[in-house]
Amino acid sequence: MSAAELAAVVAAGCCTLSVLVVVTVVRSLRRQVRALERVVDQLAATALPLVADAHRVVGQAASEMERVGAVLEHTGSVAATVDSASRLAYRAFANPVVKVLAVGAGASSGVRQLRRPRPEGRGASRTSRGGR
Repeated sequence: MSAAELAAVVAAGCCTLSVLVVVTVVRSLRRQVRALERVVDQLAATALPLVADAHRVVGQAASEMERVGAVLEHTGSVAATVDSASRLAYRAFANPVVKVLAVGAGASSGVRQLRRPRPEGRGASRTSRGGR
């Protein structure tokens, strides 16, 4: 066998070995791709219902937020009405109540003046004027 034939045999052996390695790698890659496809299918089977449920829940939350907004608007209206009613009640009753309390305080002071004993020798006119 000449050197050229030996080189051809070695090259053919190397090519055969390379082809075997490539075939082995391709088979391994195919197995991995199939496993990955199964995982993707499982993920899609579980994720799609979850996404649909999430979409439904978001829709419900949006409708509830609209209801809450309407309730808050009504609450603000009621609060404004109560505030104006309390201001009206304060304006209506504050002045008469103050006047009644003033009359009561004056009457009480007058009754105390009448009940206080008068010192001997002094006239009633001096005590009623504040001792002047």
